[in-house]
Amino acid sequence: MADSAPVSPPASSTRVNAPIPHESAKLHVSGRALYADDVAEPRNLLHLAFGKSTLAHAKIKSVDLSAVRAAPGVVGVYTAADIPGANNVAPFAGDDRILAEDEVIFLGQPIFLVAAESATAARKAALLGKIEYEPLPAYVTIAEARAAGSFIEASQIMRRGDVSRLESAPRRVSGRFEMGGQDHFYLEGQIAVATPMEQGGMHILSSTQHPSEVQHLVAHALHVNSADVVIELRRMGGGFGGKETQPALFAAAAALVAAKTGRPAKYRADRDEDMEITGKRHEFEIAYEAGVDETGRLLALKMDLASRCGCSTDLSPAINDRALFHADNCYFLENVELISHRFKTHTVSNTAFRGFGGPQGMLAIERVMDDIALHLGLDPLAVRKANFYGPPGSGRDVTQYQMPVTDFVADRIVEDLRRRADYESRRAAVEVFNREHPYLKRGISLTPVKFGISFTTTHLNQAGALVHVYADGSVHLNHGGTEMGQGLNTKVAQITADVFGLGLESIRVTSTRTDKVPNTSATAASSGADMNGWAAWNGAETIRLRLAEVMAKKAGVPPEEAVFEGGRVRAGDLDLPFPELCRLAYLARTQLSAAGFYATPKIHYDRATHSGRPFLYFCYGAAVSEVVLDTFTGEFKTLRTDLIHDVGRSLNPAIDLGQVEGAFVQGVGWLTIEELVYDAKGRLTTHAPSTYKIPCASDRPEILNMELWRGGENREPTIHRSKAVGEPPFMLGISVFSALTHAVASATGAACATLEAPATPERILKALAAGRGEAGPREGA
Repeated sequence: MADSAPVSPPASSTRVNAPIPHESAKLHVSGRALYADDVAEPRNLLHLAFGKSTLAHAKIKSVDLSAVRAAPGVVGVYTAADIPGANNVAPFAGDDRILAEDEVIFLGQPIFLVAAESATAARKAALLGKIEYEPLPAYVTIAEARAAGSFIEASQIMRRGDVSRLESAPRRVSGRFEMGGQDHFYLEGQIAVATPMEQGGMHILSSTQHPSEVQHLVAHALHVNSADVVIELRRMGGGFGGKETQPALFAAAAALVAAKTGRPAKYRADRDEDMEITGKRHEFEIAYEAGVDETGRLLALKMDLASRCGCSTDLSPAINDRALFHADNCYFLENVELISHRFKTHTVSNTAFRGFGGPQGMLAIERVMDDIALHLGLDPLAVRKANFYGPPGSGRDVTQYQMPVTDFVADRIVEDLRRRADYESRRAAVEVFNREHPYLKRGISLTPVKFGISFTTTHLNQAGALVHVYADGSVHLNHGGTEMGQGLNTKVAQITADVFGLGLESIRVTSTRTDKVPNTSATAASSGADMNGWAAWNGAETIRLRLAEVMAKKAGVPPEEAVFEGGRVRAGDLDLPFPELCRLAYLARTQLSAAGFYATPKIHYDRATHSGRPFLYFCYGAAVSEVVLDTFTGEFKTLRTDLIHDVGRSLNPAIDLGQVEGAFVQGVGWLTIEELVYDAKGRLTTHAPSTYKIPCASDRPEILNMELWRGGENREPTIHRSKAVGEPPFMLGISVFSALTHAVASATGAACATLEAPATPERILKALAAGRGEAGPREGA
């Protein structure tokens, strides 16, 4: 936190902690919200398309682009040799090429770039390239990469205590399962519009969560300074992590053509291409062995987490690290060994996705809890509660990476939800239903969430903002965060309006631009409002203090007596409209512009020892879901979900509830509907809405009761004591998967969990068959 910031802002008014509508809501529903593709196209605009690899792994022997250059409407064709600077769009490892050079490493990798007078002409011409390959071995699956010893980095181990206690545990449970990836499927696909400026400058409209990174990578590709490149974004049509690193490729392509031709250039990927060449959520394979006592309390745990990272590093090290951080979820792991394998495959490089590895780690430990309960014949909720973290000083209050858990409230939220959702009587009713119905089976599960907030890469925990107050009392606000529909601009505007005692109509939030706020971090890790809200508050508070001094001097009272409220400012006997005070301050030559900055306090982490405090605080929540399963077809319906989620003192309850609902549904989609299928050659076969399904209105539970936890207040000095909301509620969807696990076990009588994710009808039928083949208890001790 900046030195000028107090522990917490003063008591807020109705502008924060209030359900104020999204600042662009009317524009969204009326179709007047401008996205990158809606901006009027400039004269002489060129449209772009990639010529792509048809093999997953091969040497490039020759490239014949004569037919491409001769195609109608083509203005230029470019290869890696035409890039004046670095042929790279990797976030840090330097291993993501803009255009392939001597080798292709995934099917669909861009090899050359076509610029034409229309998008249709560019796409048609891109199909005419003649590439001669020398095929090389291609590893598509985790199993193939494991057999070949193909890794993006060395396996990581996080351990604590004495895991050999497995040998003496009264009961032992072991298992394996797979969880699939997920496509971001944002409504607005990848797009960039580059316009050359004078003196070699470049302006780029980019649909990106990380404008500064795109700026730096484009500058390196063009071999210019970062100051020569401006990235601008007003809003995205969704991101979910898919626009953190991936937009740099399209921006670099557009900038290259604009620099070469002196004409504006646009790259707009269609849905098929977007899905084929952009990264996904990481697929994981999990193996575990747990030693427990008769109550289900963990005595020791070994867990192996293997992920398919794809063809390059991207953000996979941090994503897999976060899977290790969240492999405890809400549970104290006293004796534990977690091993993380990061496999390199010849598929598109997987990347950030809402939760950033956390969901995979949390699903793994929740599967362990369900398996222990089946093994011991216990209610899974009882097993979960037996393993909860304890209060500070209990000896059960430190994570496996040595961070104290001082704010644990999951037990209170779970108890609150258990009562509100009538869990016990409903679980009893489910058991009665299952005894009476041979073909339909119900399942119910209550699962908790604990999710750490902060970038685990420490230097990313910083943000900036720029605030101008004009002489007429209007306020111009710019910050380094990006708006992707989640309401960030609304929350930051509320925070700023509250500082000056103004209504939101006086605050104008403008496009995120790298020439206004430099060196910003991605809007990711659920930290957008935390960091940019504080940065804006610091900038606004600097100006408010200057205005207070002007007011106090005129009123003859100390500056601290100035009160900003209701669009007016009062001090002593003086009461002025805010615009009038601004006019007086301007005439008195008072600076009414300020930059705000924020750096998250307290965090530190040593990756070499996997220890430290990578998070400022944790978010908590819980959901109970009930499903009904048709054992003939494998189809199911979610009948009811009740959930409670902790957002601290909500900056905007309406927006936060919308985020909770959307995250829950997206989490259910990952675990039950959305399936990525690659063929043996590495071709993604589910690359369009016709083959890749996301949840729709009918997939929403018939009854969905949502509530923000009434007892929520952040103990850490976050802006207005709020908590993050973007990622944590995603994991509430695990309750549906666990309910399906219960239903499958009820159908088979198996004393083990057999279901894998996503729980499509095919996988449910497979789990039913596996369960019927292993109906007896499974005990290793």
